[in-house]
Amino acid sequence: MSHTTETRPRVAIPELYRKVAQGEKLVMITAYDAATATIVDAAGVDMILVGDSVGNVCLGFENTLPVTMAMMNHHLEAVARTRPRAFLMADMPYLSYHLSVEDTLRNAGGFLQRGAQAVKLEGGHKRLPLIKALVEAEIPVMGHLGLTPQSVNVMGGYRIQGREGGDAVRILEDALSLQDAGCFAVLLEGVPADLAALVTEELTVPTIGIGAGPHCSGQVLVFHDLLGLLPGPAPKFVRSYLDGFGLMTDAISRWAKDIQEETFPAPAESYILPDAARVILGRWRSSSRSGIQGGENQAS
Repeated sequence: MSHTTETRPRVAIPELYRKVAQGEKLVMITAYDAATATIVDAAGVDMILVGDSVGNVCLGFENTLPVTMAMMNHHLEAVARTRPRAFLMADMPYLSYHLSVEDTLRNAGGFLQRGAQAVKLEGGHKRLPLIKALVEAEIPVMGHLGLTPQSVNVMGGYRIQGREGGDAVRILEDALSLQDAGCFAVLLEGVPADLAALVTEELTVPTIGIGAGPHCSGQVLVFHDLLGLLPGPAPKFVRSYLDGFGLMTDAISRWAKDIQEETFPAPAESYILPDAARVILGRWRSSSRSGIQGGENQAS
């Protein structure tokens, strides 16, 4: 049996565990196409998530609910073609794991066949049978607790979760249940920092935080938020490291101005015919003009 070898080793779950055990923080970011995947992988992140947030930041939806498996497969395939070194995982979109175990296995397995190394799905104890089935099928699963965007209608909007004592206990118990079911990590979104710290302390698997304070095993942000690519104020938990929207709109405006002032394209940005081709083209033009003048004389 022959085995193909990749040109560079990929980050795998044991390496993620090793980094956490050594006290290093995990770095995770979203990517949705070959360009964004190439950028984040070159930056040396540990994990790439093809998130269903593609619906918000790329596809123009108000939330993640309209995102389908076909959409997710399309974007995952684009990212996977770059063969990133970072650990690659994909979000299970709404209704891809809600109908049956069979659907869940088929959809998650399809992600792995397209290059993902793991899947992420939202929810606590009610997802345990699905998670156990996925783990038994050798599909690594990251859980997702707290502010779960696919539950936006139930939550009444994107609200911080776990502020009440009972809700905080539920999140902690759900996290322990996800770990017991076989999740290799748990993402905590939109929860108080001290609650996230407690969950991280209680679990033996890593936690990834987004809007969950600094005490998780790692952090994740949406690519477009990190680089300030969208107009308007960012959420409180986002630190934009670049005014990408401003920089890019300014660049396009300067390009448009150069076009109007006829300074773009310049000679250095243009292609010129070789001398031999210009000679042939000149002969053709002379011959063509002679033919036209001859026809005009005959007509007169």
